[in-house]
Amino acid sequence: KKRQHQTSGSDAGASRKKSTKATLKFEDGPNQFRFRLVCSLLTLKPISIRNIRPDDIEEPGLRDHEVAFLKLLDMITDGSSVEINNTGTSLRFKPGLLLGGDHVFDNCEGRSIGWFMEGILPLAPFGKEPLTIHFKGITDGHSSKDLSVDYIQAIQVPILQHFGVGVDGESPPPEAKVIKRGQAPLGGGEASLFCPIVKSLSSTDFTDPGKFKRARGTVIGCRISPSSSARVAHAAKGVMHNLLPDVWIHTETHSGSKHRSGGCGPSPGLGVWMTLQSTTGVLICSEVCQDVNKSRGIELPEDLGQRCAYDLLKEAKKGGCVDTHSQQLYFLLMSGAAPEDVSRIRTGTLSKIGIASLRLIKLVFGIEFKVIPCGD
Repeated sequence: KKRQHQTSGSDAGASRKKSTKATLKFEDGPNQFRFRLVCSLLTLKPISIRNIRPDDIEEPGLRDHEVAFLKLLDMITDGSSVEINNTGTSLRFKPGLLLGGDHVFDNCEGRSIGWFMEGILPLAPFGKEPLTIHFKGITDGHSSKDLSVDYIQAIQVPILQHFGVGVDGESPPPEAKVIKRGQAPLGGGEASLFCPIVKSLSSTDFTDPGKFKRARGTVIGCRISPSSSARVAHAAKGVMHNLLPDVWIHTETHSGSKHRSGGCGPSPGLGVWMTLQSTTGVLICSEVCQDVNKSRGIELPEDLGQRCAYDLLKEAKKGGCVDTHSQQLYFLLMSGAAPEDVSRIRTGTLSKIGIASLRLIKLVFGIEFKVIPCGD
């Protein structure tokens, strides 16, 4: 039987080790690539990563999207430097100061905008000025491996607000917004990220999951028949209405014409994302896109809607107060919260990424988390 866990951050002021300039060395390749760079920037500790796909005969070393992420970090910082060897199998990163400011980034190299947005989100509140980035690339169609902009707005932006980012009333709240849809593989979409700065993060005590009371969702169709989007929404609602009366799923259909819904990219596609909200403010999300694998046949809209609904229910069954895909972000923000208070969060089953994040936070920040199994 899967257990729920209650995770408690220890006193950050007492347990955080003194910052040193010694280089942190990692010998296991590109694992946690973005998260290691983020931790390096937050602590100003240089890092060295070796053995980056050395056994890959065709494409050893860093991938294009990983190099693009390094360029994005260089864009929003001052004084950062990267040294990459000739084969790309090792790098040394020296962090600089986070600046913020207004930027345009259109070098996503085949990965979705959400992959880059998720990577820099933990850094956004700590610049010298508010951060605004206008992205160009793929907004939808990669939900099997990347988080979408819609997921980040629905789940991870509220997590930032949970820790006091943009809730003082002096600046607008953080926001991740899709401006123009662009399905994989050709993209052509646009999205923006805005995040105000914060002097210090607030501590949090989020251990009551409550009861789920409403379900919301959006079906996104680009260059397809509007009836397909309606079929997806109907199938998803058919599953959720067995459990909840308050279910609302919006259909969002885009054509190539700019006069209708602002237009979209050149690739057709169909996807859906859904959220569940509890009585205590817990938010969990599931998102899927249409499987177009020709060997299995194109997935029917009804199957797509049901798959998203069932994935959402599986996520709800895990329990806890934080979505599985957002455990890493929550743990990192807990480690940077006010040192005079202890932060607590109740999670469902800890994911592999969540466990690896706890280990990396202990190594880089010197902060340990106490994990207690919950009996209920």
